[in-house]
Amino acid sequence: MYADSALQPWYDALRESVPALRLFDAHTHTGASDPDGFTCSIYEVAEALDLVDARGVVFTMHEPTGYSRANDRVLAEAAASEGKLVGLCRLDPHERPVAEAERCLAAGARGIKLHPRAEGFSLADPSVEPIFALADERRLPIVVHAGRGIPALGRHVLGLAERFPHARPILAHAGICDLAWIWRRLDDHPNVFFDTAWWSTLDLLTLFSLVPPGRILWASDLPYGTPLQAAVLALRCALEVGLSPEQVASVAGGQIERLLAGEDPLDVGPAPGGEHAEGDVLLDRVHGALVNAIGRIMGGEEGDAGVGLARLACEVGEEAPQAPACRSVLALLDRYERHAATVSDSSAPGNLPGARFPSLHLLIVAAGVARTPRVALPVEPEPVAAGERSP
Repeated sequence: MYADSALQPWYDALRESVPALRLFDAHTHTGASDPDGFTCSIYEVAEALDLVDARGVVFTMHEPTGYSRANDRVLAEAAASEGKLVGLCRLDPHERPVAEAERCLAAGARGIKLHPRAEGFSLADPSVEPIFALADERRLPIVVHAGRGIPALGRHVLGLAERFPHARPILAHAGICDLAWIWRRLDDHPNVFFDTAWWSTLDLLTLFSLVPPGRILWASDLPYGTPLQAAVLALRCALEVGLSPEQVASVAGGQIERLLAGEDPLDVGPAPGGEHAEGDVLLDRVHGALVNAIGRIMGGEEGDAGVGLARLACEVGEEAPQAPACRSVLALLDRYERHAATVSDSSAPGNLPGARFPSLHLLIVAAGVARTPRVALPVEPEPVAAGERSP
């Protein structure tokens, strides 16, 4: 899927830094009815996980007509996966959620997914509390959408976590709707977790700097991200802020395995602090230009101007300390342009993610490399120079 094959050298370099990784993706989807036009089959999930030898948590994408049949599909997919997938049930709090959860748990579900934006509810709604009560009774993880498109929900989730201390809410997408403050309250709420299913390097660096690593779960958000791309980005951020290989292994899969088994989570140490995520002004210019390009592409515009500025920002000089990161960024930009041209020339249906955002993951990883220069890079896969090349 996407441009994963072009990212392989950066993943291989990451594996050399942390050879004992056992990856377990905490956030993947299957489905074909989401109104946003994205789709993902069980075969695509299996293929994407196989690229990084990972297991995965899977639940359905948005189903406007209800979740019973979709939950049955997901649980059947997980049961047929020979242990590669663990299924969660997705609930609509307006539609007898506890009965549906109990039915799915009896059929093999190991947790719950809630999406306040898609289903139009708040965690303060009375219908949510019985869901948390059931999760408390069964010691279940509850993945909660905490990304874009919703008001802040952190205060409500902390209140629910206090009342139901054996439920394990997982704020998806790095908890970006509340990340500015919620990290200060985590000592009082030991059952609140975050997943890394997000594209912004700065948000992920913030998460890894301020949240204890035992509370962070690696995730891709497949099909919006892929396991390979998500591993390169998130785990580079973890290493950049100073997490140890043992802490990275917990993030990458060890902790989610314990939560799915109903076991107590392990404390693998404190958050390292924000001073470890300080940037380099020259590399920050590269990162900023790429974020501009990514935002424009996500908004349906051209990102060429931002990519061009990033190339110019990489002209730091061959002997500059920033040169290795800049060479790696330039190699990724070369791969991005080649892959984007291939996708744009293909006959793929326009609603497929790879056609809507051709090669975007290469830009996301390039932006990540610019902000994680202390992490190992591959030997440059192309002969790229970081010296002055402007006419």
